[in-house]
Amino acid sequence: MGVEVSGPSNPRFDEILTPEALAFVASLQREFGARRLELLAARVERQDALTAGGTLDFLPETAGVRQDDTWKVAAPAPGLEDRRVEITGPTDRKMTINALNSGAKVWLADFEDANTPLWNNMIEGQLSLRDALDRTIDFTDEKSGKSYSLKPDEELATIVVRPRGWHMEEKHLTVDGKAMSGSLFDFGMYFFHSARRQLAKGKGPYFYLPKMESHLEARLWNDVFNFAQDELEIPRGTIRATVLIETIPAAFEMEEILFELRDHSAGLNAGRWDYLFSVIKKFRSRGASFVLPERNAVTMTAPFLRAYTELLVRTCHKRGAHAIGGMAAFIPSRKDEEINKVAFEKVRADKTRESGDGFDGSWVAHPDLVPVCREIFDGVLGDKPNQRDRLREEVNVSAADLLAIDQTPGEITEAGLRNNIDVALRYLAAWLNGSGAVAIHNLMEDAATAEISRSQVWQWIYNGIKLPDGTTVTKELVSTLLDEELAKIQDELGDAYNSDRYNEAVALFKEVTLADDYSEFLTTPAYVRFP
Repeated sequence: MGVEVSGPSNPRFDEILTPEALAFVASLQREFGARRLELLAARVERQDALTAGGTLDFLPETAGVRQDDTWKVAAPAPGLEDRRVEITGPTDRKMTINALNSGAKVWLADFEDANTPLWNNMIEGQLSLRDALDRTIDFTDEKSGKSYSLKPDEELATIVVRPRGWHMEEKHLTVDGKAMSGSLFDFGMYFFHSARRQLAKGKGPYFYLPKMESHLEARLWNDVFNFAQDELEIPRGTIRATVLIETIPAAFEMEEILFELRDHSAGLNAGRWDYLFSVIKKFRSRGASFVLPERNAVTMTAPFLRAYTELLVRTCHKRGAHAIGGMAAFIPSRKDEEINKVAFEKVRADKTRESGDGFDGSWVAHPDLVPVCREIFDGVLGDKPNQRDRLREEVNVSAADLLAIDQTPGEITEAGLRNNIDVALRYLAAWLNGSGAVAIHNLMEDAATAEISRSQVWQWIYNGIKLPDGTTVTKELVSTLLDEELAKIQDELGDAYNSDRYNEAVALFKEVTLADDYSEFLTTPAYVRFP
């Protein structure tokens, strides 16, 4: 078949990597692989234009799509009418059971930023999802002896799978001698094995689509969906997909993205942490007016972020689609109630703002936050499954509003610089050890946090940003602070400190922050380090 699998073969992997499944994903790669590469090249061209002084705006060539008020997306599919609380997390067996049992309406089953693309993780995740649908999944914690099993089907969250972004490859599987798209591999394996299982449950194959930068990338996904449904003789329109608007170019093409996916669309999500990463990345070399304050000082009340979320809700409800809010990443402490009190107040304020703005639901990272988020949205929705009837016709967002980065309050301090270094090191060490969802300082962090942290440091060095005491952020300063923060982590962790992993993390951090050339995604050089 021209297909070669180079990843290790563990027990039960042959249940996923069947000849039929491999032939199916290979057909996706052969049909769409070249278009994917063309679209990635278009990203480079757009970045070059921005670096040269260009800007972003609503596309004149698609004005007709935006001005045509007659079209709508498909009606909500079974299991996606009410999305007031969604929980996210990787697809290991324990998380699969806990997320499905959490009381959330939807579980984002993540093969992307809350996961690391170790071959074992990717295949075991597919097994977890299939076993969950077959109700053959269980898990016993070796340390505590606690056993986990599924609640009845009617109490489980709806599964929505997030494959990797278009930029990622699956190096352990080649088709005709070339590495396969990670997106098509993750999508294809889940669709092949679990689409009919989902339909038998009265739901369907549903997806979250990450990292898109244009409506043409959405068009590619729509063509993939039609091809896959035809191949497996599943009616077109069965698939539903929610697109994460987590890049600033995509914010200017929200209506076009919905239009391209209109027969398969389940709405848009405000992927706010990756959105910040995208803002930094796209305008990284454009001077002080495009430099954000330190990461923890940027809140969703910043004018450019308010414009983004207001436009998202308006766009979705205008077209009959769900608008899903951002992540509450707090992890409740079992020891410090004062930390919990402050954090829960922030979570409540965040979800109150989102529900008041018209969002139909929102994300949490921990099961203990499900009741908090649900209570807030219950207060607005009542017995209604959503508030898509809130059209927000008063919203009028301009290109200048979306680009008002220089109106963001806050400063850049040594503490903020140290925090970026500390969090990036901790996350990278865990990522390189196989964990993509990492608890750091009572927050559940994924790759977006590390991307923001390392990108800010690169940008501050490049633009010669000065700290409040007049110190300029330089490579030499960052190297000094890096050594100091690493020593603090080693002292804190003691015997649990993994010197090999942290040495790798330091090398990777230096590669993506101290090099003159900026790396578009840190997960790309990080993936090279995996076997």
